[in-house]
Amino acid sequence: MEWLDTLAQGVLLGGLYALFAVGLSLMFGIMRLVNIAHGDFIVLASYLALVVVETLGISPLASLVLVVPLMFALGYALQRNVLNRTLGSDILPPLLVTFGLSIILQNILLEFFSADSRKLSQGELEVASVAVGGLNLGVMPLMVFGSALLVIGGLQLLFYKTSLGRAFRATSDDQHTAQLMGIDNRHIFGLAMALAMAVVSIAGVFLALRTSFDPSVGPARLLYGFEAVIIGGLGSLWGTLAGGVILGVAQAIGARIDPGWQILAGHLVFLLILVFRPRGLFPRSVD
Repeated sequence: MEWLDTLAQGVLLGGLYALFAVGLSLMFGIMRLVNIAHGDFIVLASYLALVVVETLGISPLASLVLVVPLMFALGYALQRNVLNRTLGSDILPPLLVTFGLSIILQNILLEFFSADSRKLSQGELEVASVAVGGLNLGVMPLMVFGSALLVIGGLQLLFYKTSLGRAFRATSDDQHTAQLMGIDNRHIFGLAMALAMAVVSIAGVFLALRTSFDPSVGPARLLYGFEAVIIGGLGSLWGTLAGGVILGVAQAIGARIDPGWQILAGHLVFLLILVFRPRGLFPRSVD
């Protein structure tokens, strides 16, 4: 039963990693953009939630009502005014720009919030649990995993059932042909980044509820996101969820064997999959 509980906790942790990774998968699938600052934007969302909670006196989950649209707008503005200028056949310019954004964000957060660790509290909900088949599962981890399912399911519906989704897929397939058909790639890229940042905001709030955070933790979140994306397969949203779950289970098993092996176990599984399946377990494009 203890090992079954370990697996269950690993699966639920994988939901958080999937939320870290969905934005990366979305941006790569549509724009072929690798955002080095992705983890720092997750931390930025955590701090935005902190400011909203302390200013308005509302709960962290309620702060999503403000944090999500703020991050959505930031993502659109950032893509239209900065990142669109770097996109092209050379992948180096966007990597350098997003690396610079990462450094800038870390230093801005350090200036305004200091290096002290912060954490958001949702009260009794954080320690609440439900009995499922002999296991006691935390309500908050279940909410995180359920949110990952809803986000990925919603994005899948958006891509396959709406005209915007067709524009996303057309732009992903062939940007130049999409332009000839009247699609404004700059606007589509802006919306893709905005959606990615909206998901980032959800991940940031759940991160702040799950553990402490400070301005320097963004790169570690980026690493977990990258590993989940690559394990699942580049551009595959449901593959990203699978990658997050595999990474979470590996870390949970590693921690069960020896607490010092938790992070190492996840990295080892990532390396093994990368060796035998370089394109990931479920490689496919967003379309």
